[in-house]
Amino acid sequence: MLRINEQITIEAWELTEQFIRASGPGGQNVNKVSSAVELRFEAERSPNLPDPVKRRLRRLAGRRWTKEGALILQVDETRSQTRNREIARDRLAELIRKALEKPKRRIPTKVSLNQKRKRVEAKKARSEVKALRGRVDDG
Repeated sequence: MLRINEQITIEAWELTEQFIRASGPGGQNVNKVSSAVELRFEAERSPNLPDPVKRRLRRLAGRRWTKEGALILQVDETRSQTRNREIARDRLAELIRKALEKPKRRIPTKVSLNQKRKRVEAKKARSEVKALRGRVDDG
């Protein structure tokens, strides 16, 4: 069980962990020890997450979201399997906490008429300065 906040907890059946061999440097250790963890969270089927949170989580997850509605996190930061497991669970909890925050509604604002007038006047002034540039006639 993974506790997100006072109201939301993720049950054990919603999480699947698979240990895989890590990539990158590490010598013989990398070739023989499966220390990287792939954490799969069945987010779409989760009864503990409300629909708006699921939608925000899907947007935050990006490419880590599968077609089946699962969120997959891969961690191979350390050589320790247990530490990688903790990091993956922490990242999942953090992602869900971010998805819990409701985005502020943007209140559309209008540009005041005075600001529009000032902008047009500034453009006219700049245009006049540029119009004075160019060749000088020896007339």
